Order: sequence, then C-alpha cells, then structure tokens
Amino acid sequence: MENQTNRTKLETNAREWLSERGVTIDDIADLVYYLQSNYHDDLDMDTCRYNVNQVLGKREVQNAILTGIQLDRLAERKDLDEPLQRTIEIDESLYGIDEIVAFSIVNVYGSIGFTNYGYIDKQKPGILKHLNDKSTGECHTFLDDIVGAIAAAASSRLAHATADDELLDD
Repeated sequence: MENQTNRTKLETNAREWLSERGVTIDDIADLVYYLQSNYHDDLDMDTCRYNVNQVLGKREVQNAILTGIQLDRLAERKDLDEPLQRTIEIDESLYGIDEIVAFSIVNVYGSIGFTNYGYIDKQKPGILKHLNDKSTGECHTFLDDIVGAIAAAASSRLAHATADDELLDD
C-alpha cells in the first residue's frame, strides 16, 4: 500500500510541477494530435488526453519531469555552479543531457517514439514554441524536451494500440 501512496504522490507532484511551469494536459494532447491526426481519421482530443495521462502514470516519466524541472528552476535562480549554470541557462546546443532525459521517456513505448520525438523537437509546434522562447526569462532547457517526449511517447502508445486493434481485426 505504501508503494501505491508514493507513486500517487510522485505522479501528483509531477503533474503539479508541469502545471506550475505553464504546461497543461491539453497542451501535450495538442502535440499528440499534431503527431497522429494524419494517421487516424477519427482521432479526437479525448483519445489524445487519455494517452498523455497513461504516459504520465509511468514512474520513469514522473522522475524525468521532476528532475528536469528542478534543474530548470535551479538555473533560473542561478543556483548551479559554473560552467553548468551557463550551459543550462542558455540551452547550449552541445550539452545534450536534456535530450538524454527526454529519451528515457520516449523509450517507454518503443523505438517509434524516437521518430516522433525527433520530428516534434524539430518542428516545435504549440507549447514547445512557447517553452523555447528565451525572451520570457524562464529556463525550460529540460522542460521543452520532456514535454515533447511525453507527446512522442503518448503518440507511440496510440500507434501501438491502433496496430494491436488492427491485428485483432484480421
């Protein structure tokens, strides 16, 4: 019972931290729709939200959210030692650790997630455009990649579920 309570607290914290940083479930669901609408004629936002929520229920996803947001917060407050402070603060292109954290999320639903993630990371639609806006004064070095990874994982989950349904129909 204690493990269930801890998981619930971890998930609650991850969701709250996303919200505090201005990211909603609908923002991520919009990204899932962006990635999958061309492949599913009847795709709706409820299905996208459902898949996002399923991804957010995974412990490794919750840990990635909390770790990444904490590092972004520390960078905003200038509480990191140099050279890490500047590296995270400016989202140094050769840093790459933010993408590694994202890959831990993307990998939850298989290799198709990498393709989804790479595409959405390059396009930066919706909330990702806002999170990448350096003029806000906020640091989202990790969060933009984490949000993109959650959307990519939810899209992969949706693709797997659809493929499984198609196999059952045969």
